[in-house]
Amino acid sequence: MSKLPNYQEIARKIVALVGDDNIVSATHCATRLRLQVKDRKAIDDDQVEEVEEVKGVFYNAGQYQIILGSGIVNKVYAELQTLYSFNEASKDEIARDESSALQRGVRNIADIFVPIIPILGATGLFLGLKGVLFNETVLGAMGFTPDAIPAWLSASVTVLTDTAFGFLTAFICWSAFKKVGGLPIIGFLIGLMLVFPALPNAYAVAGGTAEPIMAFGVIPLVGYQGSILTALITGIIGANLEKKLRKVMPNAMDLIFTPFIVILVSVFIALFVLGPLVHGFEAQAVKLIEMFLHLPFGIGGLIIGFLYPIAVMTGMHHMFIMIETSLIASTGFNPLITVCAMYGFANAAVCLAIALRTNSAAVKTAGISATVTQMLGISEPALFGVVMRTGMKAIGVMLASSALGGMALSLLGIQANSYGLAVLLSPLMYIYDPYQLTMYVVIGIATFILAFVLTNVLVMGNETIVTKVKIQH
Repeated sequence: MSKLPNYQEIARKIVALVGDDNIVSATHCATRLRLQVKDRKAIDDDQVEEVEEVKGVFYNAGQYQIILGSGIVNKVYAELQTLYSFNEASKDEIARDESSALQRGVRNIADIFVPIIPILGATGLFLGLKGVLFNETVLGAMGFTPDAIPAWLSASVTVLTDTAFGFLTAFICWSAFKKVGGLPIIGFLIGLMLVFPALPNAYAVAGGTAEPIMAFGVIPLVGYQGSILTALITGIIGANLEKKLRKVMPNAMDLIFTPFIVILVSVFIALFVLGPLVHGFEAQAVKLIEMFLHLPFGIGGLIIGFLYPIAVMTGMHHMFIMIETSLIASTGFNPLITVCAMYGFANAAVCLAIALRTNSAAVKTAGISATVTQMLGISEPALFGVVMRTGMKAIGVMLASSALGGMALSLLGIQANSYGLAVLLSPLMYIYDPYQLTMYVVIGIATFILAFVLTNVLVMGNETIVTKVKIQH
């Protein structure tokens, strides 16, 4: 039986190697431990990479980032916070001197959406299973019809598939309050108020089966189911208001009156100002994104498939999370992640081809390991540790393969029903429909083969290049 990782010991080793006094602050994203350090040159990357569960390291935008992987990073970070006095609130200060305002803004927004990914990913799987089990063909093979599904079973499945999206505003407001530094439970309540049943359901109003309530005869009041921007801006405004109020509110009144004012002001702004303005803008933005993704000849998929890996290289890929959330909330589908996903297949193939052909033992070992982690959804070891260090030809093959895969999927009209899954696990986002699943798998495999072959022919055909491929830090 294999020994379970000791996450506390991993945290101790990382801090010892990076330096307790060298670490200014710490935070994490979905796969990486992100440390702001005083002296980057004082860290021996080779020693850090030898720590158990560490899959690679790199330095970007003022952050020393240690790749641990989904799930593992949360456990290591929890031990880090238990053992040391690194303040989570200081994460906003990370990389302030070296990253642009746009990068910081995108990263902060991404930090709000990252905690929501697991519940929407799980909900997508529930939707996929519902599509399979309640499919007329599947039911017919078992001798049943859709009418034979018991009401209790249908209701139970609906609870599993609809709750996350029905109360998405609450989760976003909660996460925004937590990120900004407010009391998360206040944000959660505000988010619930935006979709309270007393307000006409936004989807019903859009479908023409309900009418908005007119306030003052001119302002339409509706629920904000699926309105990502309204929830996001409301949460940020509310949390900042709370922080300011707590500085001036007398201690005896703070417990009751601060939440009272924050909730009153936030909900008023959301219902009477933000909602009517932002909701319409968001609906049009979603339509424009969908139109772009469905441009003739797969041009939209080609462009996004090409740009997404570049966004990962520059740390700007976090902006896609909010767009994907808006697409799912508004339409129930996520065609954006579909075309972006070909990056994972292409990156894995290029990395594997380099690993198999190189005459460097270090690159071979690192490349095969990075390929495995990429197939499981962690792209940084393959991208930063192998592909980008091989040269522009390798990067070009990866970008071209990703773009062509995205174009093919766009042409075929393939779209996921969730997000959060990559490469080997990504087909689970398409099990809701046999055509969607089949075409996605076929194009994914074709993209992998194309990138693998092109790497062997165009990149690794020159022995001089092969000998120069080294793992450097």
